[in-house]
Amino acid sequence: MFRYIAKRVLQAIPLLFVISFIVFSLIHIAPYDVIDSITTPNMSQEQIDLLRQRYGLDQPFLVQYFLWIRNVLTGNLGFSLVSQSSISQELATRIPNTMRLVIPAYLTALLLAIILGLLAAANKGKIWDRIIDAVASLGIAVPTFWFAMILIYVFGYLLNMFPIIGMYTVGKEGDFGDFLQHFILPYITLTVAFFPDLTRYIRASATQQVSEDYVMVQRAFHASKWQIFSRHISRNILIPVVTQIGLALPMLVTGAIITETIYGWPGVGPYLMSATKSLDYPVIMAIMLLSATLVILGNLLADVLYSVVDPRIRKGGSK
Repeated sequence: MFRYIAKRVLQAIPLLFVISFIVFSLIHIAPYDVIDSITTPNMSQEQIDLLRQRYGLDQPFLVQYFLWIRNVLTGNLGFSLVSQSSISQELATRIPNTMRLVIPAYLTALLLAIILGLLAAANKGKIWDRIIDAVASLGIAVPTFWFAMILIYVFGYLLNMFPIIGMYTVGKEGDFGDFLQHFILPYITLTVAFFPDLTRYIRASATQQVSEDYVMVQRAFHASKWQIFSRHISRNILIPVVTQIGLALPMLVTGAIITETIYGWPGVGPYLMSATKSLDYPVIMAIMLLSATLVILGNLLADVLYSVVDPRIRKGGSK
């Protein structure tokens, strides 16, 4: 297993370089950069050229890229061209905030998806299946930002039940009760955004299991539908669930960009949105590289969990 993990990690390194080069190239060819966003009409061309020289934007493309890669390999993600703040320090502060929001929402959505997906598969074609499918379809169709705005309008303005901006009220930083009040609306928004796709995925996996031979054997032994789904099918859908958990790893960084931006949650989302608007490429590159790394690690995590959930995969690999 260790050799397999080491092999996958070594294979991922060239892929990360390719991804970083592609993203860097796309940012470089854009007709607008950060210097354009900070210049004023009364600046002379000499002042603009000095700014470009200061930020290293006067260097050839490959020189800029290799300088950035060298800094990343030494653990230095660089500094924002707009705010001059350390990107590493900003991410160290913002990523935990994003995780506080994304992890509970995703786990709740996954639990709901397992329950509703199994219930729909157990009643395929019946009223419960139709209701759950309609709810999932509605959840997929409704844009996240629109649903968030509805929650803000109803519970923030009309009922005045919850605050709608930030993670804490000013002066109450560290107060768990205040955090919980700010947390509820974005938490509901993300949960509703996550669970429809997960529900359909698990329903499809469970429906496929119903046609397997072991289910027919259990029916032949007069096992009830509850026994078949709770003892057998629920275990066999663990591999699809593991796949989703592995693919969800990048969400810890970029899984709530829209929701965080709407609610003013101090996570990675507003940071990335602000950097994108100003073409602050060191910030964009750092977040994209981190996200790509998490995608690769998520796939690796899914492969490792496969062998834990289903020992036959591990035995097949050893042979």
